[in-house]
Amino acid sequence: MQEELSTLVKAQYPLIYLVTSEEERAERAIATIAQQEKPQRSVYLWTVTHGIVEYGDRPRQSVQHNTVSPEAAIEWVVRQKDPGLYIFKDLHPFIDSPPVTRYLRDAIASFKGTHKTIVLMSPIQQIPTELEKEVAVIDFPLPNMSELNEVLSQQLEKSRNRRISTDTREKLLKSALGLTKDEAEKVYRKAHVTKGQLTESEVDIVLSEKKQLIRRNGILDYLEEDDTIDSIGGVEELKKWLRQRADAFTERAREYGLPQPKGMLILGVPGCGKTLVAKTTSRLWGLPLLRLDMGRVYDGSTVGKSEANLRNALKTAESLSPAILFIDELDKAFSGSGGSADSDGGTSGRIFGSFLTWMQEKTSPVFVMATANRVERLPGEFLRKGRFDEIFFVDLPTTEERQAIFKIHLSKRRRDISRFDLEQLAKVSEGFSGAEIEQAIVAAMYEAFAQEREFTQLDIIAAIKATLPLSKTMTEQVTALRDWARQRARPAASSVAEYQRLEF
Repeated sequence: MQEELSTLVKAQYPLIYLVTSEEERAERAIATIAQQEKPQRSVYLWTVTHGIVEYGDRPRQSVQHNTVSPEAAIEWVVRQKDPGLYIFKDLHPFIDSPPVTRYLRDAIASFKGTHKTIVLMSPIQQIPTELEKEVAVIDFPLPNMSELNEVLSQQLEKSRNRRISTDTREKLLKSALGLTKDEAEKVYRKAHVTKGQLTESEVDIVLSEKKQLIRRNGILDYLEEDDTIDSIGGVEELKKWLRQRADAFTERAREYGLPQPKGMLILGVPGCGKTLVAKTTSRLWGLPLLRLDMGRVYDGSTVGKSEANLRNALKTAESLSPAILFIDELDKAFSGSGGSADSDGGTSGRIFGSFLTWMQEKTSPVFVMATANRVERLPGEFLRKGRFDEIFFVDLPTTEERQAIFKIHLSKRRRDISRFDLEQLAKVSEGFSGAEIEQAIVAAMYEAFAQEREFTQLDIIAAIKATLPLSKTMTEQVTALRDWARQRARPAASSVAEYQRLEF
């Protein structure tokens, strides 16, 4: 980023928008660029509280009076004769004002050949239409491993364990990736205060700060799952595919020449474990699982707010990478993107386009895991080769898979399940999904609990017979989905058994 910013300054770009919340770190980077410039440039800061002040060790000593208002500050910058970099902090609440926009456009016109540049610094990107062609936007990146290493070394100097192994240092640094420098300093101090040391055992304390970061984002959820992938009955092909990629984001995989996985789409009948697969993959791979709630992305209060929400959510996911970005029911999230121009001014279409572009161009190790129930609602662009590494189809469980599902759910609730005939239960539950099997067991337990006795095989069978499974109420949709998946998706279960059922 610093190279790009330096290039823009040397090229005499008049207006640069630096998106960051790390003011102090960004100021130092800009000051370094100003010192390296020929001719050397002065650096000034503007805030709505102090007006324009000269940057330095004691920045509040050289105050330019009567420059608190944005208009007066921009006018003062225009009057300056010497080369300079002028940092305006948090101008975004005022930038849509017609006078401020006009002052900025006048300043841009007057800066030609003057070696003067205005840098708008804010954590929120807000650019009026009148300035879109005039401004260069740069995202100030979060600290890399080298910068975090300096922070960690400083904290280790203050702690008892000044010497730590290379492996421990790497884990502490990687656990802090995605945090700002200030956040990293605070969380390392917190770990030291809590345990009196900084070792591999304190990685969880550092990771807890990432969870706070996700909560503050408001659009992403940090999901945790206690179950392992072995708690899912069936879908052996899908589980095999995931196990093969358990170490895909390691340095060893890069050295071997393997590309980083992009993502996967799981299609299938509702209730067949698609969401549970995503959650347990997080534990299998040892990566954080971030759920993107598209409902929170859309915000009609301000023009461009929805797009900014998506951009910030994706940026947060990238900052926490390697990570899994989970989108549940993708068909509902983007089903209206094709004809949104009349209903929402084209916001859905722009959101859809931005997300597709990000998926295609992303270089960060963010694995997109999406699920969908209604393939006919899914925009065709998602199904194009290259968007996802693989598209899996999860069908209703076979007899053998239902038997395994009964065993898993009964074992969670009772230590000894020898009194249950799993083979019989699997046969009478033909057409049931995994979720419906679980609910039948729960219904049987409630029935027995109300009568103050232990639930039995007959209770479960009675609950099954009292349930009309989704495969019967939505026969046409299930058949259509199977027809589509036969040629276009990979079976999640054993290939031979799955294709036999699809042909049937």
